[in-house]
Parts: sequence; structure tokens; C-alpha cells
Amino acid sequence: MGFLDNYEASRERLERWIRTYPTGRIETRIVEFDAEKGYVLVKAEAYRNDTDQHPAGIDYAYGYQGAYVQNMKRWFVEDTVTSAIMRVQQLVMGGAERTTRETMEQIEALPAKVAKTDLDYDYWTTKFGEVPSFKTQEEVDAAGTPDSLQQCKHGKRVFREGTAKTGKPWANYSCIEKRPEQCDPNWLVMSSDGKWKPQL
Repeated sequence: MGFLDNYEASRERLERWIRTYPTGRIETRIVEFDAEKGYVLVKAEAYRNDTDQHPAGIDYAYGYQGAYVQNMKRWFVEDTVTSAIMRVQQLVMGGAERTTRETMEQIEALPAKVAKTDLDYDYWTTKFGEVPSFKTQEEVDAAGTPDSLQQCKHGKRVFREGTAKTGKPWANYSCIEKRPEQCDPNWLVMSSDGKWKPQL
């Protein structure tokens, strides 16, 4: 069994969608777009038939122009819209990996830049540069809403969360740029109400 056997080609997924929901429809819209920073966030809603008032599934795709190979940079918006459509179709139909075969072929063709893949970082004790944090509530208030934590000079940050080896949950907003230009993450802590808040 090959690496790509579980991944469905875009055309196969589209044809399966049409067979499964012949009167279904997909609606997309751009939620965020910044041409200068080179990113787009696309929302896709899937309806099983043309009379449905509420979508059967909603999914998103985030496209960052800097991550595309040179000859695809001009099409990153179109590619992101297609990705959102493919993702929401799989969400509703199931039966395949969310990512399409074409995307995984591109990823597989990329040179392996991460030499050490066996490292198990403890994000509570491992320091990646100067980790920004807030020392007072005034600094938290001055930083504004959580939306301000999601931005950096490279565009919209990505929310990441997980569990450290110690069993403690961690979360941050990470810069999408590659090292060494990558901005330090904005760390979050779990508050007593079970919500992530800026690290004090």
C-alpha cells in the first residue's frame, strides 16, 4: 500500500460529491484577504440539496502565498478556494483523508528540511527565543482583543495547541514564516473557566 493510496484526487472527490448529492451545492466566501501580506482565509459551506437552508458542513482553508512554489504564487487564492471546497466535501461525505492527493504529492515532493523528526518537545520547558508574555493586566488590556495576538508582520498567525510530556496542555499563536525569520509565538494559558487567555 503506497503513501498516497488513502488520498483522493480532487476530480474523484468532485465526481463522488455529484453522485452522492446531485442537487447539492457548495458556497464559498473569502473571510480575510491581505494582498500585501499574501494570505487568504476561505470559508466553504456544503449543502446536500438545493432546498437546504442550513449547511451540512462548514470548513475553512488558509492560503499563504509565500509557501507556494514560484509558478503557483499567482494562483494561491484560487488554490485556497479549491482546497476549502475539497475539505468541506470530505467533511460531509467522509470516507477519505481531508487533504487531496494533489496536495500530498506537492508536500511529498518538497525537500525534507527538518532533519530531526524524533524530537519530543515539552513546550512548557523548551524556550524558542524570547517568548513574549504579559507581566500585568494593563499589558493584556493594551494588547487588545485576542485578534491582536493572531497577527504579526508576516500575516495571520496559526493557533496551535497540544499536550506536553508532563500532561499539561499548551497553546499559542504561531507565526507562519519559516525560521530564522519566524516571529516568536504568543503563548496562552488555560484560565479557570476553561478558556485560553494571554500568558501573564
